[in-house]
Amino acid sequence: MTLEAQARAALARGDLAQAAQAAQQLAMTRPDDPAGYFLLGLAAAEAGQVAKALPMLEHALARGPEAEHLAQYARLLILLRRDGEAGQAARQAWAMGQGDARTFDTIGCVLARLGDHAASLAPFEAAVAGEPDNLDYRYNLAAACGFTGRVEAAAGHYEAILAAEPGNARAHYGLSLLSRQTEAANPVPRLEAALARADRPEDALRIRYALAKSHEDMGHATEAFAHLSAANAAHKRAIGYDFAQDAATFDAIERLFADGPPSGWGAGLESEAAPIFVTGMPRTGTTLVDRILSSHPLVGSAGELQAMPLAVKQMAGTRSRLVIDPETIAASAAADPLAMGQAYMARARHHRPEGKARFIDKLPANFLYVGHILHALPQAKIVCLRRHPMDTIWSNYKNLFASQSAYYAYSYDLMDIARYYACFDRLMALWDRLFPGRVLQLSYEALVADQEGQTRRLLDHAGLEWDAACLSFHENEAAVATPSAAQVRQPLNADAVARWKRHETALAPARDWLARQGLSAD
Repeated sequence: MTLEAQARAALARGDLAQAAQAAQQLAMTRPDDPAGYFLLGLAAAEAGQVAKALPMLEHALARGPEAEHLAQYARLLILLRRDGEAGQAARQAWAMGQGDARTFDTIGCVLARLGDHAASLAPFEAAVAGEPDNLDYRYNLAAACGFTGRVEAAAGHYEAILAAEPGNARAHYGLSLLSRQTEAANPVPRLEAALARADRPEDALRIRYALAKSHEDMGHATEAFAHLSAANAAHKRAIGYDFAQDAATFDAIERLFADGPPSGWGAGLESEAAPIFVTGMPRTGTTLVDRILSSHPLVGSAGELQAMPLAVKQMAGTRSRLVIDPETIAASAAADPLAMGQAYMARARHHRPEGKARFIDKLPANFLYVGHILHALPQAKIVCLRRHPMDTIWSNYKNLFASQSAYYAYSYDLMDIARYYACFDRLMALWDRLFPGRVLQLSYEALVADQEGQTRRLLDHAGLEWDAACLSFHENEAAVATPSAAQVRQPLNADAVARWKRHETALAPARDWLARQGLSAD
């Protein structure tokens, strides 16, 4: 067995020390062969040493680019948030037209992480063609099909996964999101059987969410709430969430901007691009507004960017684990708004759709950064979606967000969501006082009731001329990687208005608490 084969075999069985030893020997005996450096890099990456792995892969690429090497290099660059370089490497790898199934899947995953779900389809299809029985590859293809509106194809791939592995929780959950479930095709018995077999908490979490959605779709309110309550309580315990974490962050933002911008802040970055930030609590219509705006011929959606949180983190220079925390917010007082704006645009540049004069950043949590945005990017336009507080609470409670994301850790407890909503409402009042007229607070209910009137108001705020295409947002073919993917491909309707009343009794403690805070929830 060759040294390369030895290293690859060791990597396959998880023996990283043996893999590194064989790869090191290969690099020493054949210094012009890229394989030794590449495998050394893979061994380091698998050990979590990304900073050590990257130069090894660069040494390999310097000896002649190969698709496999470029794909893995792109994967590491993504982990380091070097999105532009990652995209370039992934696209170069795909253009070479060679590689095994793992290489193609890696390319697809990088493109998906960059938000280019349409481009990820072909690599994922190639990965599945190469290894049809690899369920991870097929799942990635199914998800990409769902994001790009290929619902039947997505369902077919999810069903193929479940035929091979009936308890696959990711496939069950993904399938539940594709369409409204009906009594005629009742998925509940199959889901209950999968739940009974689930031996990992994360699997039970996804299957219970699929069960809750299915019951909700079929009008079984009691059963839906029971599954959500069990799933969310277990997950909150697992992540050890304490609302004090988020409360401290809100307090830090309010302290920083209590009397206006921090002293010493100068002018920000003037940019003709004038990004449009669509913000608000999740599941309040942010994806809908993103689709409306991106139906305008001058506007493209860049998706939910981490560009502003990372720019603030970079300028703050803190080493804390979280992107946003009280320490980072406080330290950002010493940042230069111009440099912050430049850092944001540098990160956003790689996600901007080609051929569009303006772009949307649809990260809901950017409402936390309104003060930073308006100083760093004074020409930016900001929209904040507002939805009835009880519909907001219910919608946050019943949707499974990225389960390990600190942004959504509050969403597994009804009272935590109510407290978060109150903090959000108070912060939006602060922004309205400090920056009158700069943030359009757009009511979801008003948009549903008066689509054209509110769309005109939205476009006017964004500095865009009227275009009737914005009324046909459901015909927009761009990918959607949010729980609203199916909904925003349908014409606007009022189905989601006052949905919380189906669970009025269960939600009463949250409603009563809001009322005691002076927030009407009737």
